[in-house]
Amino acid sequence: MDNHKMPTWCVEEWSVVLSDLSKISRHLRSLDRKAQERAPLFEAIRHYCSLDKAPFHTPGHKQGRGIPADLRTFLGENVFRADLTELPEVDNLHDPDGVIREAQELAAAAYGADRSWFLVNGSTCGVETLVMAVCDPGDKILLPRNCHKSAIAGVILSGAVPAYIEPDFDPELGIAHGITPAGLEGALAEHPDAKGVLVVSPTYYGVCCDVQALASIAHAHGLPLLVDEAHGPHFGFHPQLPISALEAGADLVVQSTHKVISGMTQASMLHLKGSRIDPNRVRNILQLLQSTSPSYVLMMSLDVARRQMALEGEALLGQALALADQARARLNRIPGLRCFGPERIGSTPGFFDFDRTRLTVTVTELGLFGFDAHDWVNDHFHVQPEMSTLHNVVFIVSIGNTQRDIDRLVESFAALSQHFQGSRPSRAAMEKMQRLAQLPRPCLPPQRLSPREAFFAPIQRVPFQEAVGHICAEIISPYPPGIPILVPGEEVTQEAVNYLLLVHEAGGFINGPEDVRLQTLKVVKATA
Repeated sequence: MDNHKMPTWCVEEWSVVLSDLSKISRHLRSLDRKAQERAPLFEAIRHYCSLDKAPFHTPGHKQGRGIPADLRTFLGENVFRADLTELPEVDNLHDPDGVIREAQELAAAAYGADRSWFLVNGSTCGVETLVMAVCDPGDKILLPRNCHKSAIAGVILSGAVPAYIEPDFDPELGIAHGITPAGLEGALAEHPDAKGVLVVSPTYYGVCCDVQALASIAHAHGLPLLVDEAHGPHFGFHPQLPISALEAGADLVVQSTHKVISGMTQASMLHLKGSRIDPNRVRNILQLLQSTSPSYVLMMSLDVARRQMALEGEALLGQALALADQARARLNRIPGLRCFGPERIGSTPGFFDFDRTRLTVTVTELGLFGFDAHDWVNDHFHVQPEMSTLHNVVFIVSIGNTQRDIDRLVESFAALSQHFQGSRPSRAAMEKMQRLAQLPRPCLPPQRLSPREAFFAPIQRVPFQEAVGHICAEIISPYPPGIPILVPGEEVTQEAVNYLLLVHEAGGFINGPEDVRLQTLKVVKATA
């Protein structure tokens, strides 16, 4: 039996949000499917593995011959045979002129890009490249306050100066969405000297901002739009998914092929479209950031993942959407749970569109924190979520999930609800939740140094409550809502200290600092 096939009884159980088939990407309608049937890098590696070679090159295990037997038995022989290096038959990632070049060109055609690059250092190096592609030392870049820490790393590496845009915050869900067109217009008026705009769409929760409007605004000011689309590599391959950033007008986009579709972990892509960004500069940056010993297993997975999406993406993603829609409908019938969907589009300015394959289950009505629910369903039902926050547990439904997975997910939360629904949550727990929900976020602190200057400056540790007036040397980001309160180079304010201590005392999770208990803080060492 095909585990992906939906039983007929499910069809009446949930509703599918129908979209106009005209939403199918223009580049997909004109895609050369015959060319997309090829996977040149995979084919070259497979052929090479069939040859009787005497290997005197890296890696040292020599196509698996030197691998310990138990590991070879567990993983199989072919993965080690395919673990090659830069050989003439399989090309060179940093200077491709053969099968890697052809594979990247096919990826560009499939995604509607002018140029595409394979990334073996994950989307982290891709996001770092977004910043470095447009900023020289001292240049200013606009970016959302809830950007991934790799964007801050890109700022540090480039020597750029960040100008932050506050994302739209949804108090009902306790999560931050994307930036809004109005927010970008205001930031550009305040920072007319910016060299680029970076946005995150979709967020971890599947919420998309209006990339088309943001691209129009950025371009009207002569600036490129950079998009961290790590969680959207499947966009553009099904009419019921949000528009891809490239088709919306973005100039440089990073996608985590491994996060949602079939690339192996750490395998991502970077796509360029248009003439606002120099492709040679992008190439030079990637040569700086990427390993000189790239994994051919990872690159091979990118090649076949692209082929799979180009040829089968709509059918496979249709199954994933149906499973996710079914799960959402069933979860919303369980007492004490909420799992939002496309009905919230437009509910706040930053909620422009939604990826229905993402499930965010809110458990606060049960008197639970998301972390507690995460552990409970994993411990009792072996259901493994993607992540959790104070209020929510997040699940990614992809082309690899089955009906059995969905049934286990729903069953685990039905049991969770039954287990906790009858017990009244402790007054202390409810007070913690209420205090966190009502906390106003502090204003952005003054920036005294660039993040690069703060990162490379001598540092010292000071008691957290005595850090006021010092310059922060690390990122402090509380959950909820996952928006950094302090980043390197910013002055530590009393308002920020008070807020972070309240979040910590109320049970919130503090991400970023070495001392997550907030006993001490790393700051730039004061000069005499």
